[in-house]
Amino acid sequence: MTASHQATQFGRSIQAPSEAWLAKQPPEPILEPDLPIIDTHHHFWDRATDRPGHRYLLDELLADLNTGHNIVATVFLECRSMYRADGRAEMRPVGETEFVNGIAAMSASGAYGSIRVAAGIVGYADLTLGDRVEPVLDAHIRAGGGRFRGVRHSAGWDASDAIGNSRPDMRPHLYERADFRAGLARLAALGLSFDAWLYHPQLADVVSLARAVPGASIIMGHVGGVLGYGPYAGKADEVFASWKRSMTELTVCPNVVVKLGGMMRRLAAFDYGAVAAPPPSEELAGYWRPYMETCIELFGANRCTFESNFPVEKVGTGYASLWNAFKRIAAGASADEKRALFSGTARRVYRLGDA
Repeated sequence: MTASHQATQFGRSIQAPSEAWLAKQPPEPILEPDLPIIDTHHHFWDRATDRPGHRYLLDELLADLNTGHNIVATVFLECRSMYRADGRAEMRPVGETEFVNGIAAMSASGAYGSIRVAAGIVGYADLTLGDRVEPVLDAHIRAGGGRFRGVRHSAGWDASDAIGNSRPDMRPHLYERADFRAGLARLAALGLSFDAWLYHPQLADVVSLARAVPGASIIMGHVGGVLGYGPYAGKADEVFASWKRSMTELTVCPNVVVKLGGMMRRLAAFDYGAVAAPPPSEELAGYWRPYMETCIELFGANRCTFESNFPVEKVGTGYASLWNAFKRIAAGASADEKRALFSGTARRVYRLGDA
């Protein structure tokens, strides 16, 4: 890690973590080690071509999961990994579900321990296909072997080139499009959930979407996509106030829950490229507490769930310290609220049964 990583680059790319730098994080005792956790957001990939050396598959995930916390199951989130090389363009993302279901089957064998890795799989389908998305969803369901739970179709867009949009061709207000909403309605009719992802200035689009398709189960990722770099740097109070207004409006949509996590790069609360060692969990909790506590207060524990967003967050912290930070943030919650935040809400919204 070097000081060359500037705050304006935090959201532009995903770097491979530095294991040597992560090893300098102060060791900590595991807080509440028996508390069951379902990690609701992680990825698998092998970026041999575009990010040499950035491999995160079952062995790498298990090395993180087995660092002291009581992880009982996980949910995989799409990351454009292992798409099919040929066939119709809309069907190629099914390859990712096939790939992850294979890893999930390895985990389910018990040969790798008791954690149910990828007990839920969230893939990608182009919801702007409208009604024509149904064959794609059916293919994902078949490929998922009973584990396919829903779709994430990201909509992150900002006018600033510093931010980095979800896709190079992204345009504003994707979630406002009639064809997208028709696709979401088809997704909901199949009993599948929708993971939303965009930036905090766009949250009104999620409110509108949730109202337009009230039968859809919507999971708002990464605390609503708070931005703290580029044109948002140095405006923490203004950003927080704007974000809180939008999240307060979102609470009136009963079909929405919120994931607590995924703030390492976008919030840019500290420059992980310039510090000698990763901060301890107490410091991490301090950065994220205002947002995560506000979500818990607004939505309630039964509509919030923690997520690791690994290996993306690994650029700035280790897995054990990450979950210690979350436990510090939830320290004032009751036992029932902690069960909801760390596993109960996840089990319900991703329909994980006894995972």
